Amino acid sequence: MVAIAGQKVLAIVLAGGRGSRLSPLTDKQAKPAVPFLGTYRLIDFTLSNLVNSGLTDVWVVEQYLPHSLNDHLSGGRPWDLDRTRGGLVVMPPFSGPDKEDGEFAHGNAHALAQHALLIREFGPDVVLVLSADHVYRLDYSEVILWHAEKGASVTMVTTELADEKEATRFGNVLAGPGGQVKQFAYKPDKPLGKTVTAEVFVYDTGILLQLLAELEKKGPLGDYGEALLPAFVERGDAYAFPLKGYWRDVGTLPAYLQAHRDFLDGAAFDLGDEHWPFITASLTRPPALVEKTASLERSFVCGGAVVAGKVVRSVVGPNAVIERGAVVRDSVVQPGAVVKAGAQVSRAVIDQGATLEKDVQVGGRSVNSTPAVVGAHAHLHPGVSVKAGHGVAPGISVTPAQQESRVKPIETNDRGGKE
Repeated sequence: MVAIAGQKVLAIVLAGGRGSRLSPLTDKQAKPAVPFLGTYRLIDFTLSNLVNSGLTDVWVVEQYLPHSLNDHLSGGRPWDLDRTRGGLVVMPPFSGPDKEDGEFAHGNAHALAQHALLIREFGPDVVLVLSADHVYRLDYSEVILWHAEKGASVTMVTTELADEKEATRFGNVLAGPGGQVKQFAYKPDKPLGKTVTAEVFVYDTGILLQLLAELEKKGPLGDYGEALLPAFVERGDAYAFPLKGYWRDVGTLPAYLQAHRDFLDGAAFDLGDEHWPFITASLTRPPALVEKTASLERSFVCGGAVVAGKVVRSVVGPNAVIERGAVVRDSVVQPGAVVKAGAQVSRAVIDQGATLEKDVQVGGRSVNSTPAVVGAHAHLHPGVSVKAGHGVAPGISVTPAQQESRVKPIETNDRGGKE
């Protein structure tokens, strides 16, 4: 087990949430396995940060649609985590002597409690707990050093939001000059300020297990912010570690689309830093083909893609096709999707393997338009229109006559946290 500042570290990546706020992209796959920037999956950022930080004991706790995630994880091989001792361990839902029928976790604190016995047996000094669906760059060893120096029971990595109103979606933190957390509020109606948790926590193992056991006796455990973190803050030895740099929770469709724009605009971080590579599991693909009829403006085009139409401020995923006469603006076209001649896409996500036939219209043109989504392997026939804020479920076929019943408003729930 790797030790940092004399502390043996176990990393737990919580990757089991339903991801309903990102539906329909998560209707057929786990949220951590959702493609990002065409090349990556969301979980790649957490796993890459771990191995770049020198941490190699990694548990991935799964629950919802784990098969799509397991295919991507490939036993940890892409991140050099396929080791004889330690490395990546997948933790699926399980049953035991106390609960033979098993039990799904009802929040991230509950997920930790379910694995309390295994954590105790593993014997780490600290547990680094991470989400699998945020995009950022961070050296976790710096957080663990800070945690050890402060003698903290928990260290919360925090980030500053641009808009204080958005803080109602997250855990709010008020810390003193030395980093000691003075006040914590979970998704409050009135924000404490712009400082929120970045879903990265370093826990003292003994105190974590003690508090989980005590809180379970009082009632069901949900998310961290409901009872666990307030209990740590009440002790007086909870600290905040400020993350300096880009961070975004991409758990909603608007945030997911905005994160792509951030990278297109150079507002995020460098993905090409050879000293901090972001690693993924992917097939070798041929170079992208840009036809002479193509028009490209500030876009990412991935390997195997074919572009013959107009693409503006968008991401074209691997093996995606944009035919001559098609227009894609401010959108994400996922791997293997096809946008045929005459189709118009704006402020939308076209999921994997979907097909848009001639003269299909998807999304709104206004910069404030709510994203539209076409689900994976859906087939939109000529003349179909999907307005802003509407979506098509994965795998279905839609003709103009079926449009009213099969193109539906996307349900939105912007409250942060795990489902």
